[in-house]
Amino acid sequence: MRPTNSDVTQRIRRSVIYVRISQDRTGAHLGVDRQLEDCRALAERHGWEVMEVYVDNDVSAFSGKRRPDYRRMLDDLEQGIATVVISWHTDRLHRSPTELEEYIEISQRRGVDTHTVQAGDLDLSTSSGRMTARIHGAVARHESEHKGERVARVRLQKARAGEWGGGIRPFGWGVPTGDTRKKVNKRTGEETEVPVLDMEQLVPEEAAAIEVGIDMILSGGSIKAWCRWLADKGLTTSRGNPVGHVEARDMLMRARNAGIAVYKGAEIGPGNWAAIIPEEKHRAVVAVLMDPNRRTTPGAQPKWLGSLLYRCGRGECTHTVYVTQSGGRRYPSYRCKTAHGGGRQAAKVDEYVQDTVIARLSRPDAADLLLPGPSNVNVAALQVESEQISRRLKDLAGMFGAGRIEMAQFTEGSDVARAQLEGVQQQMARAAVKDPLVKLVGAKDVGKAWHALPLEEKRVVLRELVTVTLTPPRLGPMPDGSRFDYDAVQFDWLRKPGS
Repeated sequence: MRPTNSDVTQRIRRSVIYVRISQDRTGAHLGVDRQLEDCRALAERHGWEVMEVYVDNDVSAFSGKRRPDYRRMLDDLEQGIATVVISWHTDRLHRSPTELEEYIEISQRRGVDTHTVQAGDLDLSTSSGRMTARIHGAVARHESEHKGERVARVRLQKARAGEWGGGIRPFGWGVPTGDTRKKVNKRTGEETEVPVLDMEQLVPEEAAAIEVGIDMILSGGSIKAWCRWLADKGLTTSRGNPVGHVEARDMLMRARNAGIAVYKGAEIGPGNWAAIIPEEKHRAVVAVLMDPNRRTTPGAQPKWLGSLLYRCGRGECTHTVYVTQSGGRRYPSYRCKTAHGGGRQAAKVDEYVQDTVIARLSRPDAADLLLPGPSNVNVAALQVESEQISRRLKDLAGMFGAGRIEMAQFTEGSDVARAQLEGVQQQMARAAVKDPLVKLVGAKDVGKAWHALPLEEKRVVLRELVTVTLTPPRLGPMPDGSRFDYDAVQFDWLRKPGS
């Protein structure tokens, strides 16, 4: 509705324009620039001066997320910058009743009229104008909610059918089919041709990278080490960004890696896409990364083999040693954290420890050091049991929702089922945990295999295989004429043949 007082209309000269684009129905493919063009044309027809333009790009009014320029516009209206707000449609302004009431209150108090390109004019100074605005808002909100329900149904249906549900391409999948589709730039409305991807097919180098990362974790490695490995290989996220710790952890824990479909965080069945790893391996890596005792903030990466691993053997001391430069940068030394006693040349100690480990793993009985495999784990039976427990949880939820069982029964039954499911998954995880010594034992050249390992994996092997203690060295030249006391480096083998 327009103000009926022609004198008032003549005094309205200062206006502002608000434009927004999101996934909404009206104007969803109308770029901000094109909305702005229509709004400026409306201002020009009325002879209004445009004082300011406010743009919120790719922000939904329905989502409830803060819209910076919308809030800035309200602040400016409070300051009297203009008495007209121009927008492409009322649903570009708001879809939340709370927001609408705040806007109405400011418009009434500051004498602000609202004019739109598509939905006409709103005179919020009258009850009929406010009613019209509220009807527009209610209709727009209904359409958003209805769209949300439709999208949710489609996604659930796709998930149950094991199909890709859309969104950002997951690292590891998405091979170009040779076809193209049109993609609209939300800001400009410009259309471009982009390749159509087959989301059921693996991208070989990315799938291989996921396997490397999972094997690293199952062998005692860290997410940080995998991130460095990815960076060295030039691999990035599907958006082209470096892979950080959070992204890496999410990639390694995805049920999708094992071909499992998920909807709203819950596993709902097998997917149609190619799996990267078997389910037991997925359960294993999840169990490792979810372990509350796992240290997730290790600090600076050690640069020496024995930092915080070798033990101090002076008297009754039980501390570990670390490397200092107290002997000059040419002679870094291992010293106890308590700062008592002298140091041992770090390079010399590490060389001797590595030679000793290589010699031990090169012996004919080295295979006896490997941990026994979980031969008693029936993975197929455990998978069936896991599916049965999951169905029981769904049935419990359905019965509670239908009012057939009380809250206490639902809670008790769910707790028991989840505890059983956790036990099953832990058993499945046992089948995939990898012995860090596997890469070395049986290698054609153990020394070459050892030196090919990253420092972190060498340290994992050391933790598993032996405890190294640095006792006080003898003074003076040794019997072999050297100055290094090899006998002061003691080895306590944690794994022994037949143990």
